[in-house]
Amino acid sequence: MYTMSIVLVALLACVNTVLAASSLPEISAVGSKFFTADGNQFYIKGISYQLISLDPLLDEAQCKRDASSMQKLGANAIRVYHVDPTGDHSGCMSAFAEAGIYLFVDLDTFDTQINQDSPTWNQTQLSAFQAVLDEFQKYSNTAGVFVGNEVLTRANGSAAAPYVKAALRDVKSYRDSKKYRKIPVGYSAADIPELRPMLQNYLACGNDASINADFFSLNVYEWCGASSFMGSGYAMLEQNATGYNIPIFISETGCRKPAPRLFDDQASIFGDDMANTWSGAIIYEWIEETNDYGLISYGPKVDPEVSTDALDGFPRSGTPTPVSPDYSNLQKHWATLTPAGVKLSAYSGSTAGLSPPACPTSTEGGWKVNGNAKLPSLGQTLEAAATASTTSAPTGSASASASATGGGMAAGGKEVAGMGFGLISVMLGFIIWL
Repeated sequence: MYTMSIVLVALLACVNTVLAASSLPEISAVGSKFFTADGNQFYIKGISYQLISLDPLLDEAQCKRDASSMQKLGANAIRVYHVDPTGDHSGCMSAFAEAGIYLFVDLDTFDTQINQDSPTWNQTQLSAFQAVLDEFQKYSNTAGVFVGNEVLTRANGSAAAPYVKAALRDVKSYRDSKKYRKIPVGYSAADIPELRPMLQNYLACGNDASINADFFSLNVYEWCGASSFMGSGYAMLEQNATGYNIPIFISETGCRKPAPRLFDDQASIFGDDMANTWSGAIIYEWIEETNDYGLISYGPKVDPEVSTDALDGFPRSGTPTPVSPDYSNLQKHWATLTPAGVKLSAYSGSTAGLSPPACPTSTEGGWKVNGNAKLPSLGQTLEAAATASTTSAPTGSASASASATGGGMAAGGKEVAGMGFGLISVMLGFIIWL
């Protein structure tokens, strides 16, 4: 009987973990907005969260401490740039779900990211992206995934854009072939004036939605200090995004100079200036480190040779202590900014009026990609793609690669679609038998 009691406790703990990780309604992209499964428009109040270089979502105790502080701050999302798909993320994902916090996760790593100078999109990269998607698709609070972050960082870097779009094509095809839910797949761009708005339009143009981004986001550091909607450049961002057919949001923001960080741009993002077009913002970043963007610290700077937990002398775990007055400045803004948005039931009928933007054409001193050129196939080199594009079909006719549509399992991946409720049913049946 004692053994049965231990088994029962263990099974109930597993059930609670599954339920906790599934406690938030799933996010989907509909037209130009995000919606929760219960029909409410979702605005992102996010924080960049990368405590360590490899994966910050493995330490459940630390995630619980940070999730609690983020909840007090008013955050409802985090962005994580690098993860290990073979790790156990259930504890951290449950901790953030319990705090009402969603995850936007980058699929690439330092070794698999698309390189601007010599762009490639090959099976090794795709398999690595698939492995991350396999791992995080099982959590209801996974709100979206990025196929790249600031791949294009110069005016003359647009030759890499077709490789970003090829990644979007193949990741979405894989997602659908595995019958995963429609987790939004998008891209996070550097704010390069010479590429604006060509890149955002390129990733959404054409009539084949299967190869286009589900959302577009921009890393923006324009509103610094005591600025304004017109003076900061945000008015131009709004102009470029007006009428855009997919969700758009700011995936990094928060100038650190002049100090202190005021976060006055949040009033425009979540107010009348932008809330009808933009879906929120992610503040860079959670932890205080050398770059001095942190909203919290885990204690005073230490000698990194003495403390192995401290990179560059900044502790990477512990009790989060707000950086003053930055943390409270953001907290005060978010507490008063709660746009009502629109209900899905009232909005869905209007999406037919949204049209993809026109594919951009080459411009002098900036964008160099013919927007209707065929995308590179899996493994195609930059030189071969450039040659093929002169005679190929428009972008809208490009097909997904064979390996993506074949449904092959990426190394290290786990097929767990529908696992939650099935696991609960089995456990409950076993409990009754006991």
